[in-house]
Amino acid sequence: MKSKVAIVRCNSYDINEVRQAVSRGLDLIGGAGNFVKKEENILLKVNLLVGETPEKCVTTHPTVFKAVAELFAAQGAVLSYGDSPGFGATHAAAKKAGIADIAEEMNINAADFKDGRDVFFDEGNQNKKFYIANGVLDADGIISLPKMKTHALERFTGAVKNQFGCVVGMRKGEFHVKLPDPTDFAKMLVDLNGFVKPRLYIMDGIVAMEGNGPRGGTPRPMNVLLFSTDPIALDATASRMINLNPLYVPTTLIGGETGAGKFSENDIEIVGDTLKDFICMDFNVVRTPVKSVKKGKVVSFLNNQLIAKPVIIAEKCTQCGTCVHSCPVDGKAVNWFDGDHTKVPTYDYKKCIRCYCCQEMCPESAIILKQPTLIKVGKIF
Repeated sequence: MKSKVAIVRCNSYDINEVRQAVSRGLDLIGGAGNFVKKEENILLKVNLLVGETPEKCVTTHPTVFKAVAELFAAQGAVLSYGDSPGFGATHAAAKKAGIADIAEEMNINAADFKDGRDVFFDEGNQNKKFYIANGVLDADGIISLPKMKTHALERFTGAVKNQFGCVVGMRKGEFHVKLPDPTDFAKMLVDLNGFVKPRLYIMDGIVAMEGNGPRGGTPRPMNVLLFSTDPIALDATASRMINLNPLYVPTTLIGGETGAGKFSENDIEIVGDTLKDFICMDFNVVRTPVKSVKKGKVVSFLNNQLIAKPVIIAEKCTQCGTCVHSCPVDGKAVNWFDGDHTKVPTYDYKKCIRCYCCQEMCPESAIILKQPTLIKVGKIF
């Protein structure tokens, strides 16, 4: 049976246009009433990577949040919202992103993403235990609202990756240390998604992020909202929109191989608008397969020679220390190793596990990924 993905054009964040687009998208896949029942506690899982204004395109846009919330509230659902940011508190991030004000206006409570509890997932292929936010576990159902963005580690962050915010706070960093290889990390994300199991995914691609994502990239209008109950199919479709081979996205590849969803075009039914009308051939995204990262002294030299490394652009760095705080490695791979906090932090690449948390969280877009010389000159593939 094919997975259905609804594609709906939406050319701006004007609330009336977004309302119309969200309503149309939901109707194309069965209607809002197909996903919630009256008085059910429904969590709207937004993307709040970090507190940024909507114009930066780092988070789910508040207008999309509002339009979705209105339609499900009209079905009688009791709504909450939340996410566990990579840096800072949930409320502060939601306030800056414009979501907290909408929630207050609509009497939508913030779910508990500060505390959580251990859960066991026997069906997990790799991970059978997670520490999940109480707000996720206490909900009757989840509607996931990912943002269309590039991602240094996984090439693309969308429907599947959005559920990583269901893991509480710094517990996310533990996974980066435990699973530095992007394919292994993707297996965890697919298992996590299988446990959380949102009922529906609505991707905000009205203005996406290209380049140095998921925080430091450049806004790129894509004028689209995507809807599906299959996160793998949704991410695969979004990847095709940005001219990226879906199989170069580890979460999509692993998800398809493990039966978590469909990635083949032959197994996906597109409804609504036509995919080809949204394909952006020059979208700035890395269009090569990810490189394997392994731990241990024996392979550390090869990691440094073959895998892109984070580099700080000194002229952009404000010495804020976000990269140091974000590094999950014990002893820190990026730090002020001389103790002088007025200087630009430096890397100890022997410790660096290539998780790119520093690049992901840098507020100044001052960290880029630099391809090793051997790769650039084509000596090693």
